[in-house]
Amino acid sequence: MEQAVVPGIVVNRDEAKISVLGVPGRRGLAREILGAVGDANIEVGVIIQNVNKDGKTDFSFTVHCNDYARTMDLLQEKVVPTLGVQELVGDTTICAVSIAGIGMHSTVGMASKMFSTLREEGINIQMISTSAIKTSVVIDEKYAELAAQSLSRAFECDQQGAVPDCQKRLRNGA
Repeated sequence: MEQAVVPGIVVNRDEAKISVLGVPGRRGLAREILGAVGDANIEVGVIIQNVNKDGKTDFSFTVHCNDYARTMDLLQEKVVPTLGVQELVGDTTICAVSIAGIGMHSTVGMASKMFSTLREEGINIQMISTSAIKTSVVIDEKYAELAAQSLSRAFECDQQGAVPDCQKRLRNGA
């Protein structure tokens, strides 16, 4: 039997979140939004799609902060006009915090422990991504260190490191 091991917490500050809000729901919407992004050779991270009770779709995803401005421009030019988007919103003040380890998929409660730890610290989760060996959350970057320290204590592991701050890179023109 695999034993769950969380060797460390990783904080990635090189992420930006983009939300395409209030899109009339229809088949192939994700392809229409992300097709343009992919055609521009922009890598997408976490993706969330939600259909509201009024039939409108909210679609959010993350990109590397170096691709943020280009992605926003691309969506504004090619996607917003064709889809009837109510609003296009971007956020460069987020980060992704991840726990990873062998056996996470077969151990009940790993994600719940992560979410509980963040809740106890008053940290709101904006997006969630999971795989067999990793759970990542997108949070406000002002809570990056608190999240990393709290999760390190909760999982009794070391903080592995942080990727540079997206805001600094954008300010410096990187």
